[in-house]
Amino acid sequence: MILSGYQEFLGQMTSTILEHLHPFYSCEMPVRWGDLDAYGHVNNTLYFRYFEEARFQLMREKNIPTQGESHPVVVTIGCTFLRPIFHPEKLRVEIFISEPGRSSFMMHYRIFTESHPDSPSAEGYSKVVWVSSDTGKSIPLPDYVRIWFD
Repeated sequence: MILSGYQEFLGQMTSTILEHLHPFYSCEMPVRWGDLDAYGHVNNTLYFRYFEEARFQLMREKNIPTQGESHPVVVTIGCTFLRPIFHPEKLRVEIFISEPGRSSFMMHYRIFTESHPDSPSAEGYSKVVWVSSDTGKSIPLPDYVRIWFD
């Protein structure tokens, strides 16, 4: 009970935060036939894949190395499903960033469909922590990430 209340609170907080921000990054991707489940809509696990793909595209666009002395990891992730997504459809995933800490920050996501471009089908969040590739322990955010918040 406490956990579901907390998740509901995070979902409401994410929605409120995103209403007042401009996306830090946005990308498009298609819904694939294989994304559908037995009910004919996108399976709920695929929303996390859409978040992941958008996050990776952001990292690539910002020239964040995927190998080296340090890298980002997701330690917490969640999603609120607002409307089902069907095939065929084109998605727009928006990413917002907030709450920079010593070694982490929050990413918030909104997924829109081409058929409903002004009303999100899902909203999500993840906590991203920067870690040492050698030790796996958290390290301070690199300067090239910290400047995103200036």
